[in-house]
This record gives sequence, C-alpha cells and structure tokens, in this order.
Amino acid sequence: MTATAPETLDLQRAAREHLWLHFTRMGGDGEVPIIVRGDGCYLEDSKGKRYLDALAGLFSVNIGYGYGAEIGEAAAAQMRELPFYTNWGYAHPRAIELASEVASLTPGDLNRLFFVSGGSEAVESAWKLARQYFTARGDGRRWKAISRHVAYHGTTMGALSINGIPELRNPFEPLVPEVLHVRNTNRYHRPSDETEEQFTAFLLDDLEQTINATGAETVAMVIMEPVQNAGGSFTPPEGYWKGVRDICDRYGILLCADEVICGFGRVGAWFGSERYDIKPDLMTIAKGLSSSYAAIGAVVASDRVMEPFMRDTNMYAHGITFGGHPVMSAIALKNIEIMKRDKIVEHVADTQDTFKKTLSQLLDLPIVGDVRGTGFFYAVELVKDKETRESFNDEECETLLRRFLSPRLFERGLICRADDRGDPVIQISPPLIAGQHEFDQIVSILGDVLSEAWTRVADLEGAPDGATHRVNR
Repeated sequence: MTATAPETLDLQRAAREHLWLHFTRMGGDGEVPIIVRGDGCYLEDSKGKRYLDALAGLFSVNIGYGYGAEIGEAAAAQMRELPFYTNWGYAHPRAIELASEVASLTPGDLNRLFFVSGGSEAVESAWKLARQYFTARGDGRRWKAISRHVAYHGTTMGALSINGIPELRNPFEPLVPEVLHVRNTNRYHRPSDETEEQFTAFLLDDLEQTINATGAETVAMVIMEPVQNAGGSFTPPEGYWKGVRDICDRYGILLCADEVICGFGRVGAWFGSERYDIKPDLMTIAKGLSSSYAAIGAVVASDRVMEPFMRDTNMYAHGITFGGHPVMSAIALKNIEIMKRDKIVEHVADTQDTFKKTLSQLLDLPIVGDVRGTGFFYAVELVKDKETRESFNDEECETLLRRFLSPRLFERGLICRADDRGDPVIQISPPLIAGQHEFDQIVSILGDVLSEAWTRVADLEGAPDGATHRVNR
C-alpha cells in the first residue's frame, strides 16, 4: 500500500490546539509567535520578521544562534559512535571529557560533576546532595536550605521550595520542608545615606540571625546566585560574599553558588564564583554549559563534599536517566571549545563597560529609576517618581508590563523581559557575542518604547515635567 504524503501542518492552528506554552497565559485567541530560525544575536519568525534577542533565550544562548552547523556536526558524530548510555554505574568518553573540561575551568577545588538535564534538576540535586552529605559524615541530620527573597532557582518541587517568589510557590503548596529566605542585595530602595559597608553588615546580620533562629544544626545549605536574576540583576556589595562564606564556615553549612545563569561568561568571567571569590562548596550549572544547544546541567562538588561518598559503601542515592547524555555532552564540549577559540568570555570582559555606559543613557528617561547589573546581565527598574523612587502597584504593572511593554517591544523587534517578580524591571541579557551595534539597537528601541510608556502613564494620572524626554542617541 502506498502511503500518501501528509498535508502541510498549519503551525499556528496546531500551536493553539496542542502546544502548552511555559509560564504563558493560554486564554484568548491571539496568535502564537512562531520562531523559525536564528543567526548571531537575531531570530526570525514564521512571517519573516526579525528580532534582536536581548534575552539570549532566557539568559542561556551565550554563543548566539550562529554555530548550529558546527555543533550539529559534533552531535552527529556522537550519534554515529554512541547515541546513548547512562552514567548509572557506567561511564562513557564524552561525560568523562566534559567533567574534566568543566573541572579545569571552575575555581578552587570544585572538581566533581554530577550531570543532570537542566537548571531545576541541578538545584534539586544540590539540595539532596547537601542533605545526604551530613548523613554520610555521621554529622547528624540537617535538611533545611536558606535562599534569598525574590530569588528564582527552578520549578521542580525542591527547587520551587527554594525559590523566594511567593507567586510561583503559592499554587503548589505545601512544598518541600524547610526553606528560609533572607534579604537580597537590592540596594536601590535602601536608605540613601547607608554606606556599602553598612549595607553588607545589615545583610550578613540578617543571614546569621536567620540561621540562629532556626537552629544552625538543622541547616544543610545556603544557596544564592552570584548576581541575583529575579528582581533585576542584584549585584553583591563589597565584602558580602566573604561574609557569607565566613558565616557558613562558622556554622558548618554548605554554600552553593547557583550559576545556572551567571556561569560561562555571563558576568564577564567563566563563573560568578571566580569574579566574586565566593569559594562555594557546591555549584549548579546549566544554560551556558551548552549555550542551550542541548538540555544539560550539573552539580559541581568540591573535594570536601565528595570525600564522605568515597568511603566504604556510602552512595549518593540519586540519579537522572539522561544526566551526562553522550550527545548532550558532545554538544557542551563543542560549546566550550567555541567559547575558548573565539574568546567569548574575554569579549564580555572587554566590552562590559561600554555596554553599561550605553545602557546608562536610559537613565535620562523619567520612567527609569535604576540601571544595574554587570557583564552582559542587566536590569532597568521602572518607577512612577524618580525622586521618591515610588514604584507601580500590581494593577499598574499589569497594564504597563503585560498589556503594553511586552507586546510593543516584540512589535518593535526586541526580545527582552518585562518582569515584576519584585519591583517592575526590564531584563536585558543578550548573547555574549553582542557588540556596539546591538547595544545601540537595544537602547534605541527601549528608549522609544519606554518614552511612549511614560506618556501613557502621564495621560492616566498626570506626570511631572519631563514626560517627553528621550534617550540621547
């Protein structure tokens, strides 16, 4: 019997009828944007419209979209050699090579990799590892984790429990016990006369008080991003990470640096832990490990954390079928090779000051209260009043961010993120290959759209003088 060729699939209709989009309101009958190709820092949709991806596919496509053929060759070669085998009691060359390669890049004695499929699994695995570490040492039972308010660490039940974002946690409660949350490093809304030294002392005192109040002997892990993403690129004040490390040492708690976003060049060094001299016991990685050309992540453990699992019959009782998948590992290896060869991390280090200076032009706008971040990892905080730093309320954020800014930026061909997990911000995090042309394009489009947004705010309630200010370009 001769098979007939299938009819051409109507992608738009099929998307609306069968595809469930992540973190997306599925009500309504609007069209689904369908991205069909990418090159460099740019994407193209099914209608031929081009976009500058100033979010790097959720902070992850570090080398941009132009290396697909080269990475595809590495994947195809691995498929011909060994399409798949697990790391459950066995090993294969690509996982071994990737573990060795990453260990050569990580700071300190972070030498052992446990592979998973992505960032949430990495955070989940780190918490389980921290819990079992103390049991393996015969050091009593510790099970609690501490993270920061508004911090995002993933969506699986353990990682979700570590999240400091109530809106994401609430629909799924009760969650995994027990996580405590401490203050983050958002400086913008602190007292104007507070010194950096005082701010650091305030944050460290909050962390230590939280540990003491819950019982230090019950805390397994403190987990924090080198630069916190959710809430808008919160960088650490001077002395913060040294203080966190000292507190963890004092109470015998493991320190985990969540580098799912910050790792692999995003903040101008291979890892945020290197840039800020964090000295973590554990590190979680994903996104930039493969520049998201493959679904792969890992927990990187220090020699100290690994030591009790090398004794007798001790075993880390955890596993992921696809962890260290040979094809995914081959892709990650090729990604790191490209990053080294094309000096991607050096490019970020060399141009990050220019990027910051270009973005700082947005401070001329009355709606922009703060531009903060580092490397290629920035946020623009939006305010109703620059002098008082008054923010927008929930209803105003709904109108401003979701009904206007997000669709208008997309219409103008700029992909970034309007977010109000915390105060309202625009998150900007382009591929690490971006240059001055992309910096200027980001500021040009953002400047126009934010000026229009301010005009709309002014029309609704009356705005102070300067409502028509635009960015100098």
